Amino acid sequence: MSVGRWQPIAGVLTMLHPGRDAVLRPNTLSRHATFAPASPQRKEKHRDRHTLVLAHAPMRDNDMINDTSVAQASASIALASDAASEAVFEHDVVRNLICRQARYPDIATPQDWYMALAYTVRDRMLARWAESVKNYALHHVKVACYLSAEFLIGPQLGCNLLNLGLEEEAREAMDSLGQDLDALLAIEEEPGLGNGGLGRLAACYLDSLASLEIPAIGYGIRYEFGIFDQDIVDGWQVERTDKWLKMGTPWEIIRPDIHYYVSFGGYTRMWNDEQGRLRVEWVPGRQVKGVAYDVPVQGYRVNTCNVLRLWKSEAVESFDFDDFNAGDYYEAVEEKVVSETLSKVLYPNDEPESGKRLRLAQQYFFVSCALQDMLRLMEVSHTPVERFADRFAAQLNDTHPSIAVAELMRLLIDERLLSWEDAWSITQRTFAYTNHTLLPEALETWSLPLMQSMLPRLVEIIFEINQRFLDEVRRALPGDEGSVARMSLIDEQGDKNVRMAHLATVGSHKVNGVAALHSDLLKQTILRDFAAMFPSRFLNVTNGVTPRRFIMQSNPGLARLLDDTLGVKWRTDLTRLDALADHADDATLQEAWRAVRRENKAKLAARIGNITGIAVPPEMMFDIQVKRIHEYKRQHLNALHIISLYQRLRRDPTLDVAPRCFIFGGKAAPGYDMAKLMIRLISGIAEVVNQDPATRDRLKVVFYPDFNVKNGHIIYPAADLSEQISTAGKEASGTGNMKFMMNGALTIGTLDGANVEIREQAGADNFFLFGMTAQQVAALQQSGYRPGHYLEANEALREALDEIAQGRFSRGDKAMFRPLLDNLLNGDPFLVLADFADYAACQQRVSEAWRDEKRWARMSIINTARSGAFSSDRAIKEYCENIWQTRAVKIDLAAP
Repeated sequence: MSVGRWQPIAGVLTMLHPGRDAVLRPNTLSRHATFAPASPQRKEKHRDRHTLVLAHAPMRDNDMINDTSVAQASASIALASDAASEAVFEHDVVRNLICRQARYPDIATPQDWYMALAYTVRDRMLARWAESVKNYALHHVKVACYLSAEFLIGPQLGCNLLNLGLEEEAREAMDSLGQDLDALLAIEEEPGLGNGGLGRLAACYLDSLASLEIPAIGYGIRYEFGIFDQDIVDGWQVERTDKWLKMGTPWEIIRPDIHYYVSFGGYTRMWNDEQGRLRVEWVPGRQVKGVAYDVPVQGYRVNTCNVLRLWKSEAVESFDFDDFNAGDYYEAVEEKVVSETLSKVLYPNDEPESGKRLRLAQQYFFVSCALQDMLRLMEVSHTPVERFADRFAAQLNDTHPSIAVAELMRLLIDERLLSWEDAWSITQRTFAYTNHTLLPEALETWSLPLMQSMLPRLVEIIFEINQRFLDEVRRALPGDEGSVARMSLIDEQGDKNVRMAHLATVGSHKVNGVAALHSDLLKQTILRDFAAMFPSRFLNVTNGVTPRRFIMQSNPGLARLLDDTLGVKWRTDLTRLDALADHADDATLQEAWRAVRRENKAKLAARIGNITGIAVPPEMMFDIQVKRIHEYKRQHLNALHIISLYQRLRRDPTLDVAPRCFIFGGKAAPGYDMAKLMIRLISGIAEVVNQDPATRDRLKVVFYPDFNVKNGHIIYPAADLSEQISTAGKEASGTGNMKFMMNGALTIGTLDGANVEIREQAGADNFFLFGMTAQQVAALQQSGYRPGHYLEANEALREALDEIAQGRFSRGDKAMFRPLLDNLLNGDPFLVLADFADYAACQQRVSEAWRDEKRWARMSIINTARSGAFSSDRAIKEYCENIWQTRAVKIDLAAP
């Protein structure tokens, strides 16, 4: 046997590798990079382990392998590594440290160790991915394709260790290598590929699809810069570029061989071919190349591993040699610069025309790549294009991907030469559309001139779809031109616009809302004409969240307690949590429950102290509102109540009020000035309240900066009270409300979105309800809402607004919050003042319930017990059964 030798030469470790096997000499591993100093005895132990691991695990010539060859290792890797000892896992980590990171243990940084560990986990996932794809192709299964402009997938390492069942093995292995697994998990950059609930929902659904063994592909954009990082500077939000790729990511596999060309601009020309068929050619002004980047998505304790395929834009030709030789160096690379802008940043500011063009280009870019990819998969499997809808179900996650309806028609008619009727049948059977908003301003429309300049062929197709559809409407509703105008895909009022929600509705066989109330309102308001004409097309699928990330990973203490109380079957069937209600009055369980919550709150309090410098006693009630900052979510209603409570405590320090810490988190869109002003108000209240000796032991206010999935891991498990206080009828569903409920938080909320169903599941006695219903909101606004009426009737509200106006929370600057005050006093579009009195009274009921420790514990247990209905597994089962008609495919790892 030829032996590879490790020799330290002038401080650099050199590998001589003459043969197939390698031995790591013990004299080379005298120290290790660690997060905390290790004892000499521990270092000696680790040195011996390094020697043992690499001496007994052969390394092949192709150990320095690329990403593709890892995937091709297939089931043999999975079986060998999963059944192997801790020593093999350690060997794989060190091998990846050396062969992928080009580091050896003596000089490796924490980032190197993280990457090596992540690659070791990914290797095991890719073996399952290869087996999954092979089975899907072999059995010609129907694949669910989830098209979304956002995928807020969160940190991957912890979730993948959990799903593979490798947490303990990894922890022991890394400990033996002198590394702390928790510290490695903490340094992982979160991919900021989403803005909030929409992207997080998409990620939860991918997790559930894999865990339920459903063949699936997620399609989106590989944004180089994601949702901005948020700092709070002098009370104001400051946006920093999210450079999530600055250190690289171990989770993506670049597929340069999978790329497609996407056209923009130019013109179309028509002619008749030899068979007399009308043909149309799109002659583009320019093209962009979309390159596939794959992220594996591992199911929980199954062998299914699906993929999230993200598209990066590149130039068709990145370098013009003629321009370079002519001395025009900028022109030589201009196409590369312009083309790569498409996938550069998540959600550019779409106020200026250039921003609108980029948003539309992004949406068309990724759906065109996705549909071309699906057609390629048909060709690879030798399946005729006429069976496209039998092989793929494509879900449009909101209106962002709705241009896919016209693009699939183009691909089928212009490139596959299908008739209009056949192409339209395939298109409608393929697509389904999820609506996520009732706010008219949030329903995307694109100006017709903009679309004609960018996508001339698609505009022609949209016109044809619209003409044929309106002919159908006129046949069904003769003489009703009002319905024709309302249902048209083109808004003829003023500047003509293309209504993307209408395009998605007409081009889909199913349209769903995301909560029972939302789905009802959808049919009664913005899509009522369509619902009347196609009643069977509309249905509800209430959102859900994954219990893997939001209980098992985020709240391991609670997960262990649930195991001890119920057994482990709840982990794969969340409806089994219902049995927990039978134990809600058990004193032993209640004490254990409180102990878990105390530990979670202590962790959050410590984190708040480290980040903000605010000392928060964990014994306080943690009253939390974390979500995107928006007027309809009404963070300012919460703020007004805090001011009122603070004033009451100032007047009467003996007032019997439960000590409470109000915790806010969330990002305001960079161009949304009112939302930014709301953040500044909250920061100003915190500055005053936290420094006041008369109240600081009974009242705290915190704005937790840069709320994201990673921070959610520590926030959701620590909440006592979940603030879900949007104006009734405005929130489609919400998912944060479900995450809080799963972790035992009680909800204070309106009858809005999924709050309705949360209250139904938990029971009215375990939910703090306030505010007007959606019907009452609509009636008040129609009758002529007068904010001043509510101001006159409520002294506490007047005093709170006066404090703001007098500069109490703006360091004496009376002008700072004038736009916010004017908005409330001269319109109040989201009825903050109208709901204030009921909200304050409900908060008093919260304080009374908090004083009864046993009652609160019981209510908390009941909320977790009834949260099974809000698992994303339940939602995906409904999509599979009622919309996609997809089925599970069991993946077995064949013996090598």
